[in-house]
Amino acid sequence: MSDFLSWSLENIRNGGASMAWMESRRLEWSPLVASRLKYLLEGRAFILICDEARSWYENYFLQHINANSARPLLPFFSLKSLLGRKIQIKKDDSIDVVLLNDMLEIAFPNGFIYFYIGTARDEKSNIAKSKNDSLLWLFDEQLQNSFYLDSSDKDLDIKLISLYKLFDKSLDAILFSKVSL
Repeated sequence: MSDFLSWSLENIRNGGASMAWMESRRLEWSPLVASRLKYLLEGRAFILICDEARSWYENYFLQHINANSARPLLPFFSLKSLLGRKIQIKKDDSIDVVLLNDMLEIAFPNGFIYFYIGTARDEKSNIAKSKNDSLLWLFDEQLQNSFYLDSSDKDLDIKLISLYKLFDKSLDAILFSKVSL
């Protein structure tokens, strides 16, 4: 059984040209993802939130995350689907975020973490930022415990797809004890 950092490097190198950019970013990626995937092993749900520009990615992610019949169903949910309406949180309206967190704590008694993908300027990022254990893939802003991406990158969509593939392989490696965290 290898450690997650070594496993990530090997899978990035085996990922071909679409993953080459991640080799230099593996030291940011591996500790962040490993620490958040520990929560999955504890039974916590992942609540996916994307900004409007990445709504396509939210659909892509949710359509593919449980498509692998070789592993158990995983608790990944869209906040938009859970609420049944468009999410509208204003920057100065923290009471809505507190009420939302309370509702999700009731709905997910084992706990939950937010998984936000988008710009930090989007109001929905405030939801994910309200919890310290959130998994953040942020565009155009670097925060501690987040993975930075550049929204003006011409290859951004390809990078998002390759990140999904690496994330999906990471899930398999962790669930089937191929790596130690």
